[in-house]
Parts: sequence; structure tokens; C-alpha cells
Amino acid sequence: MSKKPTPRKDKGAHPQAADSAFKNTDSGPALPPDPSNTNPAVSKASDTARMAKEMPYNPTKSNEHGHDNALSPVQGATSPTTNEALASTPSEENETSKYGKAAKPGVNAASGSLNRVRADSTAQPLTTNQGVAVSDNQNSLKAGLRGPALLKDFILREKLTHFDHERIPERVVHARGSGAHGYFECYEPLTRYTRASIFAEKGKITPLFIRISTVAGERGSKDTARDVRGFAIKFYTDEGNWDLVGNNMPVFFIQDAMKFPDLVHAVKPEPHHAMPQAASAHDTFWDFVSLMPESTHMLMWQMSDRAIPRSFRMMQGFGVHTFRFVNEAGESVFVKFHWSPKLGTHSLVWDEAVKISGADPDFNRRDLWEAIDAGEYPEWELGVQIFTEEDAEKYSFDVLDATKLVPEELVPVQPVGRIVLNRNPDNFFAETEQVAFCAAHVVPGIDFSNDPLLAGRIHSYIDTQISRLGGPNFHELPINAPLSPVHNNQRDGMHRQAIHRGRVAYEPNSLGGGCPFQAGTAGFVSFPEPIEQDEVRGKPEKFAEHFNQARLFYESQAPFEQQHIADAFRFELSKVTVAAVRERVVSMLRNASEELASKVADGLGMTLPDAMPKALETPPSPEVEQSPSLSLTARPGDGGIRTRKVAIMIAPGSNGTAAWEIAKSLQKQGAVVRFVGPRIGPTATAEGEPIDADASLENQPGVLFDGLVLPDGDEAINTLAMNDLARDFVHDQYRHCKTILALGSAATLLEKAGIDLNSKHDAGLLVMDGDTAAAAKQFMKALAKHRHFEREAAQAKV
Repeated sequence: MSKKPTPRKDKGAHPQAADSAFKNTDSGPALPPDPSNTNPAVSKASDTARMAKEMPYNPTKSNEHGHDNALSPVQGATSPTTNEALASTPSEENETSKYGKAAKPGVNAASGSLNRVRADSTAQPLTTNQGVAVSDNQNSLKAGLRGPALLKDFILREKLTHFDHERIPERVVHARGSGAHGYFECYEPLTRYTRASIFAEKGKITPLFIRISTVAGERGSKDTARDVRGFAIKFYTDEGNWDLVGNNMPVFFIQDAMKFPDLVHAVKPEPHHAMPQAASAHDTFWDFVSLMPESTHMLMWQMSDRAIPRSFRMMQGFGVHTFRFVNEAGESVFVKFHWSPKLGTHSLVWDEAVKISGADPDFNRRDLWEAIDAGEYPEWELGVQIFTEEDAEKYSFDVLDATKLVPEELVPVQPVGRIVLNRNPDNFFAETEQVAFCAAHVVPGIDFSNDPLLAGRIHSYIDTQISRLGGPNFHELPINAPLSPVHNNQRDGMHRQAIHRGRVAYEPNSLGGGCPFQAGTAGFVSFPEPIEQDEVRGKPEKFAEHFNQARLFYESQAPFEQQHIADAFRFELSKVTVAAVRERVVSMLRNASEELASKVADGLGMTLPDAMPKALETPPSPEVEQSPSLSLTARPGDGGIRTRKVAIMIAPGSNGTAAWEIAKSLQKQGAVVRFVGPRIGPTATAEGEPIDADASLENQPGVLFDGLVLPDGDEAINTLAMNDLARDFVHDQYRHCKTILALGSAATLLEKAGIDLNSKHDAGLLVMDGDTAAAAKQFMKALAKHRHFEREAAQAKV
């Protein structure tokens, strides 16, 4: 009979394994090691064993069931022991210049500030992507000076291979855009309505990135196409990223995401010859929308001046859909988002937009960049329309229908904050091109309505970003990474950046101390909307009313805006080659406005067709028949002339004293002044002091300016009057209803350009002698109005 072993006094009165047993990775002892052992592997095993034991079962399992628990999820269970048990390896304490120090507990260093990824090469030698210094960047490696290039030239291969792969797929829509960094400032707490931290307190600042884009055109198209403009904002809130992916128009063409591919296929270049680029004036678009009468309201917006903004800084933004605010108590209201520009809402006219696209296809992008660089930071005010579901049920329209807006006469817009754009990107590709917006990115306190178009957007954005950016880890690209911590069990995939420590990538767990744990009611909790319906494919009855708000929009426009809408329909439909499609569109317009339909039919030389049959024979009466806020004129802006571009046209012999006096007055008020001459460079003045013309009539035509000053000087005016480019410059300024100041003999140039100087009702045409200071003051007052559309009635005389 064997003798019982004597317990080791230094190891306690229970069986012990060899300390080295805890260094294996394929099996382990039944009991933990001696706590006093300081070997890193043994110490880690000790911590892990203790941590796992602290969670003998999943204590939250019973809370996964039942209606009450669904409304108030509990926080996940965790172990009090976390420390070194979570490390991937004890060797992480061995610091190197590459690996750095051990990870800080609870920190995901892959998210956060862009400072961690900014790169600068000042005073540094050129290297390969592997950090090897490049001795010669001019010549490939050859066998002799005139010999063949050698296959072993790894530097040439790396350079060309990277170049060949520098482009990524462009966005299917919104491919051409411009972006900038900025911040949102909350005016007053909205805690009554929402728990969203961005609205939690007065003065709270939230950083953001905004991207403004055209929709239909490709990445290399023009800025001034007649098109919807995307208005997408990524708020880097302290509770995660919130993407408000909207447009510069509050409604859309379709009611259900099922039709979105059809819409885009119709408006994109026709597939058999890939034309036209960045334009809706073609057969397939109008064929589609004329068979979708719910698009009529949006067509009014698209054919209005809203579709050709003067500047990204001078257009509104809208969330389009109805969203939900949810407060701390779980109570919900509906909300619509509005962005209103500080500079007012101003647009181009069509002839001007067409000419600008040739003179400067980057007109809007350049404008945004230059304004920010000049310290003239663009600013918008965020307003919200808040209403209850009970309110919504009473409206004649359905708030879940994206082709409808909520008139401000029914629900006023409440200002709640502002955004300011105060920093241009360092790199267009890394930031503006790689930024990935997604309608599904919401934060606690913001939730979705049952808008069927929004439902599709929630899903499709993820797919397109995976396709564009190479995999599911696009959220780790620096521009997309949230400032709030990211902690989850998602691993691997293309282009994974984060290096996760530890062995656990699942939940629940005990080997990771239960971490990361579910947040419970501190996290995002979907609003528990009660639903008891049949599964069907269809639309609510209210969705069948298609024309009341199209009529509302048209009737709310100023007379000149209504004429521009008619002109736009006429132009677009004149590009349609199938007469039946034109007739169908006009028949649809008759249901919105007989006046508009008649103007369009007359402009197309066609007999007015019968009105299109309505989907709803007896539509409900609208609550509002005219809404002044829908006109661009409702938002003139702050009344200043800051950032307005003014040309002062000079030639040898111009009155330099007057030119400089007006230039200084304009610059003092923040206008951007350019001296434009027949050529760039020093231009002699009547006083003998040259003025350096920084632009020429050739490289900066009149359509690129908001106003024009013509100093007097007989010699200069005679020279300019003989110059076709100068006459075209003046003519375009006049035709596009801009402010013109002609001093003294400069009136001759106006006459040579075919301008009637006898107009008594044109506040934007100033022909003056004498006091230059008074002339400058009057010019700036007229310039602040942006346009003088009363002049359009006189255009036939030009």
C-alpha cells in the first residue's frame, strides 16, 4: 500500500500542477497556479482563471425574454477582474519602436482624431512604401544606358503598381462632391424631445464633416448641372457617428425604395451610347417620371432655380424623410430637419449655368474652398419641425411619403443650432472621396419612421460603401472613424486596421471578463412602435394624391421663379426625341397647374393634351395653398456682400483713382475684387500709375462674377468697346440680372453691348457721374440684392 503524499506547505493543502504547465496553449491544469508566481505566462493564467470563475453562469440570460425586458434591456455582466487577463500575450510589455507600449485598457486607438494619421514629408528623403530611401527617382534600372529595363527594378514596379490602383469605384450617385470640416453648436437643450447627446446642452460643440454633391453626374462632370444637390453631414458625436444624409430639396421623386434603381437607371446616361452626362434632359428620364405621377412635386423643385445654386453656401439642406426623436423616457415625436444658409438662398440662371460649366466646371467646389481658406466660414442654421403621430394622422398627406413636405404653416421650423465649416480637408481622396455616409448611422435619441424609401436607404448604403471602399472595415478609415470609442467583437475582413488584444471575439464570454458588454438602456434602444398588420406589397391610400403639393410649390414661387420653372420644363422636354413622352409630361403638369402646362406646351409648339387621369379621383383638400417659405426670395440672407465676386474692368487709360477707391470700399465690406483687363499684368491708368490686372477677359468671363464696375476713361472705354470679349462680359452681366456700375464715359460700353440705358425700373443698372464714394455705396446696396429679376422683362431689347 502506497503512502499518501505529504502536502507542500508552501503551495497550500490542495493538489498543484507544475508552474510550467501554465505556459502551454493546448491544455491546462484543473486548478489555478500559485498566485505568488510572477512569471508573465503564469500570472496571466492566474488572472484568467480568476476572471472566468467570477462568472459561473450568464446572469443576464433571464432578461432576454419578455416584453418588459425588450423595452428596457439590461447592461451586460462583467467580471471585476480584467487587467492582464485580457492581453493577447504577456510579451506585449516588450516595447519596440514599431509596436509601441502595451495597449491601454479600454482604448481602441484605431478610432479618434485625424492627427494620428496625418503625414508630412518636410525635410525628409524620398522612400519606397517600405521605407527604403530612393536614390534616383528619374530613371528606371537598365542594363546599360541604352539597354533594356530590368525586371528586378522593384522601385519602378512599386511606383507603377500603386499608380495603376490609385482609383476606387466612384459613387453610383453623388459621385461629384466637395467636402469640409466644421462643427455643430446647439442653441438650447432638446432633452424634452430627444436623448441625443448632440442636443443635450446649450453651447455644446460637436465636430462634423459635410459633403455636398451633385447626384446624376460622374466624378468628372460639372458643378453647375441642373440637378439635385446632396447635403450629407457626419456628426462625430460623443455617442457615435450620426449621418444625416439629405439633399437641398425636401422631397424626392419616388415613394418606395423599390423604385430607386429604376430612377437612377433612367436619369443616368442612356446605356446604348452613354449620353448625356450629368443631365436629366433626355428621353429615358422623362419617360420614367411621366409614368410616375408621384414625381410631379419633385420635378417642380428640380426645374426650379433650386437645381442650379449660385454657391453651396447659398442653398438649403433637408433631411427629406420623417425621422423620430426619442427622449430618455422612451417617448417619441416625429421630426424633419432643415438647414438654412446664413447667406440666403441664391441661384444661377440657366444661360449662366451653361456658360459657367465651360469657363469653370469646378465653380461651386472652388467657391466653397476659397471661402473657407479666406476665413469666410459658411454657416447654416439647423431647424426642426416637431409634430406628434396624432398630428400627422390629421394631415391630408402622409408624412411617410417622401414626395411630400410638411408646410411651415402647419408646423413652424424651430431653430435649434448652427453648423460652421471652418477647415478644408488636407487631402481630397483620403477625406472627401473616402468619407462614407450611411442613412443607417443614427445615435440614441434619433430613430427611423416607417418611410418605405428610408427603409431601403438604411440597407443600400452599407452595400455601396463595401463595394467602393474594399470591404466591411470602411468605418476604420480615418475620416469615417468615430471620436467615441469603438468596442465590439467584429474581426478581420479586408483592410482591417485595429489590432485587437486578447483571445475573445464573442459575447457572452467569461474569458474576456464579459467585455465588451451590452450597454442596456444606456445604448441605442429602438422605439417600440406597436405594429399589427398583414404582410403586403402596396402603398397607403394617402400616397395616391400626387399633385396638391406640386401645385403648392408652383403657386408659392415669385413670378420670375414661375417663369424659370416653365423655361426649364420647355428646355428639358425639347431635348426629348419622342413626342409622346413630351405630351405625357405636359398632361401630368395639367393636374398641378394649368398655367404652367400651357406655358410649356406653347414653348414646345404642341397642342395642350388632356390632363392625365389621377390615381385618386377625389383628392383631399390641402390645408395650405400657398407657402411663402418655399420661394428662394423668402431667405435673402444677412444683407451683406461678403464673398460676392466683383469685376472691375480696366484697360489702358482707365481712371485708376476711381477704380482703386471702389475696390477698397468693396474689400472693406468683404467682397472679393478682381481687376479684369484685356490681358493680365500691369495696365497703365489715366494717372500713369499701373494697376496689375489679375484676371483677363479671356480667362475670367462675366458669368463668374456677381457684379461689374466700369470706371470711366475715354481711351479705356474706346478700347473695350471694340473688344468682343468685353462686350460679351457686359452683356452676360446684364442678361443675368446682376448689378452693374458704369462711371462717366463707361456708359458708352453699355450701349455698345446693346443695353437700354433708359430703363426706369432697374435698380441694378447704375450709370453715374461725380462722387465715386456715393457711387460705391449705391453699388454695394444693389449688389446685396444678388439679382435684379425685374430686368428680365427687358431682355428682348438686348
